[in-house]
Amino acid sequence: MWSNISAAPFLLTGFPGLEIFHPWISISFFAIYLSILLGNGTLLFLIRQDHTLHEPMYYFLALLAATDLGVTWTTMPTVLGVLWLDHREISQGTCFFQAYLIHSLSIVESGVLLVMAYDRFIAICNPLRYTSILTKAKVVKIGLGVLMRGFILIVPIIITLSGFPYCRPHVLSHAFCLHQDVIKLACADITFNRQKKKKKDTESFL
Repeated sequence: MWSNISAAPFLLTGFPGLEIFHPWISISFFAIYLSILLGNGTLLFLIRQDHTLHEPMYYFLALLAATDLGVTWTTMPTVLGVLWLDHREISQGTCFFQAYLIHSLSIVESGVLLVMAYDRFIAICNPLRYTSILTKAKVVKIGLGVLMRGFILIVPIIITLSGFPYCRPHVLSHAFCLHQDVIKLACADITFNRQKKKKKDTESFL
């Protein structure tokens, strides 16, 4: 039904019109990525090594740092690949997987921030019952719930995204893959994905 362009790889985009400056821009991005890796890596190391930090607040902070590292590791290869090496092609499978990780980790991050707010609410309103309310078992359950929410909710959207035919020019507007960017290139009825994505964005915000 569709031409062979449907299976062609996507093309990532850096900074249009500033291609000659990409090597210099990449240095700034590399410095930012390096600071994120060092900062969050140090935070995780300190929380693990210092037993006085083995408290719910720091566990949630560690989860937030790990999520930030995950987003960095997910986007860094393609961003630096485009800026440094002008490597713009990305296979559809790799693109869908990257989009899955980015959106999943974003939902996880919003969930962690919500949990951290709840943690501070308990600490302020019920300081004497804090340790009895947020036990280690409950913290583990909350953490697993946040992770499962993030990595499961987005699955239907990515599965349907991977099943669409793509007959328009495969040029994306970023140096990494996002659902809302890829879906514009689909030659099919995308109503389901649009509605689902709006619902997931609302849930992430709440």
